Amino acid sequence: MNISIFGMGYVGVVSATCLASDGHRVIGVDPNRAKITLINAGEAPIVEQGLGPLLSAGVDSGLISARSDAASAVLETDISFICVGTPSQSNGSLDLRYVKNVCQEIGDAVGQKDSFHVVVVRSTMLPGSMLDTVIPTLEKSSGKMAGEGFGICINPEFLREGTAINDYKNPPKTVIGEVDARSGDILEELYGTLAAPLVRTDISTAEMVKYTDNVWHALKVSFANDIGNLCKLIDIDGHEVMDIFCQDHKLNLSTAYLKPGFAFGGSCLPKDVRALSHKAKSLDLDMPIIDNILEANERQVERGLSMILAKANKRVSVLGFSFKAGTDDLRESPLVEVIERLIGKGYDLRLYDKNVSMASLVGANKDYILNVIPHISQLMVETLDEALAHGETIVIGNGAEEFETIPSRTKDNQVIVDLVRIGDYRSIEGRYDGICW
Repeated sequence: MNISIFGMGYVGVVSATCLASDGHRVIGVDPNRAKITLINAGEAPIVEQGLGPLLSAGVDSGLISARSDAASAVLETDISFICVGTPSQSNGSLDLRYVKNVCQEIGDAVGQKDSFHVVVVRSTMLPGSMLDTVIPTLEKSSGKMAGEGFGICINPEFLREGTAINDYKNPPKTVIGEVDARSGDILEELYGTLAAPLVRTDISTAEMVKYTDNVWHALKVSFANDIGNLCKLIDIDGHEVMDIFCQDHKLNLSTAYLKPGFAFGGSCLPKDVRALSHKAKSLDLDMPIIDNILEANERQVERGLSMILAKANKRVSVLGFSFKAGTDDLRESPLVEVIERLIGKGYDLRLYDKNVSMASLVGANKDYILNVIPHISQLMVETLDEALAHGETIVIGNGAEEFETIPSRTKDNQVIVDLVRIGDYRSIEGRYDGICW
């Protein structure tokens, strides 16, 4: 393919070099004359392992060149990648001036073309940037409609400095956010040689994926540092602790616990977070990540409660109020806290959980209900039908399989507040509300 790349910084020059190594003809575009001179001489403008020889080979073969003229680059190519910087402003927001300027230049040239041209954004931008800045600028300057007169995609990069060439050729995933399927097909063909999962989605989701990745990486670093700092004070090797931690790919380094939903609870997590935080405080150590976990969890409880209150229905049925499906454990269940607050506000409640039955409970769980939350036991019903018959608002509190059919069993005058995502029922407008979706 014939490709133009706007912005020959880190992402741009790595992308250009790797695309050329796959046999594509690439024109780099940058206003910096010094970069253009270096690239056309086969010299890398940045330090990156393995880049120099690969770039030099691309220039020697005639597959890589660089220039400052944007219009000619667009007119001579079929795809334009935007790889310009999106620096932070003083208040933390993104400065999109470079993206907007490049979109103006590309759009002006696209307006002169009869052939279908695809614009692909690789610059990191917050969700909404494509819809609010990129597409309107391209449409205005080209006089064409996105998805019809020209193609538009966002294709976030997952390159790490120092290993960027290998990361490009062996990515963890390839994400294409598209407005039109034609453009997505072209990009999928471009990346067809890469042995990695390829995901095609909408443009806003693709924008958010990049930020989710980077913030998760930052969180992991800070979490490991919190653990390491505490370990040092109690004479434990933090590296050994984390080495053992990282051997667990079933729970620790996995998809476990990484789905948005309601707050955590139970007899372990809240207690253990509190204990570790208290231990650190006793040593005059601040652990910014760990110390704020319980506060973040409480915020999610408040969010769930606010959703229920916003429905303005006094009759509420809660389906599943143990801290997770498949257990009868009510200790530190966030649903119990929500229930108690609703009782305090005068709501008429019915509670159903097939695993929580006064007749079958024994030991600590029975003592907990009788001695700590006896008022809740009086609101429990034995069948799902009883709960559904009562509530104007139906709260789904855990992921028990029997709740998956609830949307089809509710009436038009009932609304559902889903705290666990029993399914994707967002299409039921006005009657279904998910806590994080």
